[in-house]
Amino acid sequence: MISLGLNLLATNFQPACAQDFYKDKTIRFIVGQAAGGGYDAYTRIVARYMGKYIPGNPTIVVENMTGAGSLVAANYVYGNAKSDGLTVGNWNSAFVLNQALGDPNVHFDARKFGWIGAPSKGVPVCAIMAFAGPKTFDEILKTNKPIRMGGTAPGSHSIDLPLMFNKMLGTKFQVVSGYPGTAPIHLALQRREVDGHCTNWDSVVATQRDLLDAKGDEKLIPFLIHTRLADPELKNAALFTEVLRDDFNVITYKAYMAQMEYQRPLTVTPGTPKDRLEILRRGFKATLADAEFLAQANKLKLEITYVSGEEIDKIVADVLSIPQKVKDNLQFLSQAK
Repeated sequence: MISLGLNLLATNFQPACAQDFYKDKTIRFIVGQAAGGGYDAYTRIVARYMGKYIPGNPTIVVENMTGAGSLVAANYVYGNAKSDGLTVGNWNSAFVLNQALGDPNVHFDARKFGWIGAPSKGVPVCAIMAFAGPKTFDEILKTNKPIRMGGTAPGSHSIDLPLMFNKMLGTKFQVVSGYPGTAPIHLALQRREVDGHCTNWDSVVATQRDLLDAKGDEKLIPFLIHTRLADPELKNAALFTEVLRDDFNVITYKAYMAQMEYQRPLTVTPGTPKDRLEILRRGFKATLADAEFLAQANKLKLEITYVSGEEIDKIVADVLSIPQKVKDNLQFLSQAK
């Protein structure tokens, strides 16, 4: 009887500890992109509401840790943050593919992260400013003039997509890299430092509405899109799969686009106790169903689609097991020497 009582006490004690852990604690959300962009906007609105769905109602603060298109933040969360469930990273899911391609700058194994979930799925888009001249993808293909595309770092759409089309279709995109996020690229477009960029459509709608609504040379014109949408600004944009033509290029593109199924994911450091990861997963899911959260997201033009941590675990496993032939076709995107 004593042994049975002790066993029951131990069984009940562990969940109770987990429930109490976050009381009077502060959780740091580390955003891998600059303030003012899409990653930052999504992270801050999640952080604003998620604390009330975590037992103990911890304080949540947001910090921006820019560098290498958010790879600095991903490497930090993986290798430097404590495994205590108090540091949450938000970084570009494209770096999982970079790991598959052998990028030596990726200092993590994505299978070992604790994946909390993601607030959205992505719809990549490439857009060009009217002052650049060409306004459709066909016109871009025919021009002899290099098109300057603003970029952050390898592993981001802003660099990968222009390079992909240069290789597969012979476009003359000239990537201007090193911008810390979409907000600085926005300024670069206005200053005519670059002609266009590739990013996510929801980020454009949320942070570059002024350029979409502008007139004349100051207008931003989408010319390629991942998925057909009803937005009037996209009526003349071609689909990526339409312009690729070659079947193997389409297969390669789809392997690359697996990352779109979990955009701006939240992760914790490997070794974080499972009970704390589960608390964060439940809190994140509840946050994305919160009526006030959804109303605020709608006001900010942020598209919300809940993706669970368990779903991300499966996608990551698939990405890291893509066939060698597809890896070879994507190798130009990697920084591996």
